[in-house]
Amino acid sequence: MTDSPPDTTPPLDPELLTQSKSKRSRKSFLLVSLAIPLILVILSIPAVFALGVTTGYFLWGGDERRTQSSEGEQNVTRYEVPVDDDPVLGSKKAPITLIEFSDYECPYCKRWHSEVFNQLMEEYPGKIRFVYRDFPLTSIHSNAAPAAEAADCAHEQGKFWEFNNLLFNGQLGLSPEAYVAYAQELGLDMEKFQECVSSRRYQEEVQADLEWATNLGIRSTPTFFLNGIPIVGAQPYEVFKEVIEKELAGEFSK
Repeated sequence: MTDSPPDTTPPLDPELLTQSKSKRSRKSFLLVSLAIPLILVILSIPAVFALGVTTGYFLWGGDERRTQSSEGEQNVTRYEVPVDDDPVLGSKKAPITLIEFSDYECPYCKRWHSEVFNQLMEEYPGKIRFVYRDFPLTSIHSNAAPAAEAADCAHEQGKFWEFNNLLFNGQLGLSPEAYVAYAQELGLDMEKFQECVSSRRYQEEVQADLEWATNLGIRSTPTFFLNGIPIVGAQPYEVFKEVIEKELAGEFSK
């Protein structure tokens, strides 16, 4: 696996990889220069969505796809992404629902959670409902699915977010022994936790998230949906802030 964001499933063909490099270069220039407005226009058909999310560390869109409604709003395509029964942090009344499809073994997911997640929740108290959904890249990350299952077992005892934090930031990494240590650190009922993990009680739940996201066209982690607007890759805080501010100001089409 190469060290270039974000983690993906097996490589694309050369032509698509060439397109990906070009798009990433354009995005890097935009973020560095800060001279051109952030582009977040979303293509409207799932087949093209599938192509886009495989190309990597960038936001959807391009100047040629940017349109504006007669009311002055920026037109975007929103995807219907259900919260399902996945862990939720924040109020249902929050104006922003941010859904992440993530992988505990993905280094870019880990970086996003260590650098962006806490700052977002602190800077927008009461305004963000954050939802974590699983997208374990099992072809390259053998620990991702077991870690997700262990997190769901911790969720049974009301400690999902604490366990989630340890999976991304704990010193013991990802392993059956680490999950036990994290559960002990959090004071979980160890008999219940170990029975849940060993029986793989949440295997189907994790697989269901993966299949749903794959059918939509997601191919890489992390992938986010902010009120249905997709954001691909471990984008920095400033990117999420700008999208949130525009959404709260009503600058995007509904």
